[in-house]
Amino acid sequence: MNRRTFLKALGVGGATVAAAPAGAVASATGVATATGEAEVPSNKGEDLATMLDLSKCIGCGACVEACAESNGHKKPEPGNDIPVPMPTSRAKAEDWSRRRDVDDRLTPYNWLTIQTAEVEKDGQSLEVNIPRRCMHCVNPPCADLCPFGAALKQNDGIVRINDDICMGGAKCRKVCPWHIPQRQSGVGLYMDILPRLAGNGVMYKCDRCYDRVAQGEQPACIEACPEGVQIIGPRSEIIAKAKALATKTGGYLYGLEEGGGTNTIYVSPVPFDDLNKSIAKGPGQPHLGPAQDVMARDESLAAVVATAPFVGLAAGVLTFVRGMRNGDGDHEK
Repeated sequence: MNRRTFLKALGVGGATVAAAPAGAVASATGVATATGEAEVPSNKGEDLATMLDLSKCIGCGACVEACAESNGHKKPEPGNDIPVPMPTSRAKAEDWSRRRDVDDRLTPYNWLTIQTAEVEKDGQSLEVNIPRRCMHCVNPPCADLCPFGAALKQNDGIVRINDDICMGGAKCRKVCPWHIPQRQSGVGLYMDILPRLAGNGVMYKCDRCYDRVAQGEQPACIEACPEGVQIIGPRSEIIAKAKALATKTGGYLYGLEEGGGTNTIYVSPVPFDDLNKSIAKGPGQPHLGPAQDVMARDESLAAVVATAPFVGLAAGVLTFVRGMRNGDGDHEK
């Protein structure tokens, strides 16, 4: 059971949907693959998932650059004066606007990073490069537990944050098993209505190029990769391919069960415990260890039950406020 189920049952899901730009929550009509096929195969009503073959990644960074370039228009543009959040004991301003070139961790401006692990295999040193970004969970706690309905899971499985109504409270980061979303202060709707409230900004993360996918195009990172590290398609097909590859190569899988199951499946030539021990971990540097299914907890389900009647209303109200704000801006022009 999740928040989307409750919203539909209670008839308030429409407000949540309204919070997204037009067409954003429609299922993708199809998706291209790394094979360069002329026809775009349908996602067949399933979540779209990606498989990353880590044995192929050379750490060139082409995917990181492509992500930054393709999604540059979505990145935040704060003013020079970022309000100090109140109370300061609860939240601190997080400003990455002068560190936009940082790419060795996830930030509001860098949604994809590459972690490198030095491990041993068959008595030989082996370097494994691991592209990291949002895992796009099958049952995402960020979307199910966001109190304002700003985080959402589309019908095609893409999990994203609607920056039009995000208040930057970072609930999504707290409940994410990998703490993926990152906050930029000094931007967003809160600047107009609660500029000193703890939260103070907008949360950002990989949205798997949802706008490109909706047009039948590949996410930028997949299109740019010179080694064909990543493929995308219906989850059942991707899982079958990942399992077949792991069987063929003696590889290891990550993402099938972690976090309750994700739409990002890694295939590694070495155990993920070894990778997790070797990679740098910390803020903006996700782990590769066991990840609990947050939505399986009793308290998580209780939170969904308690807030379901209000989250759609909150999203609708915030969308209305955002529309009024934009309308005022247009009128002034």
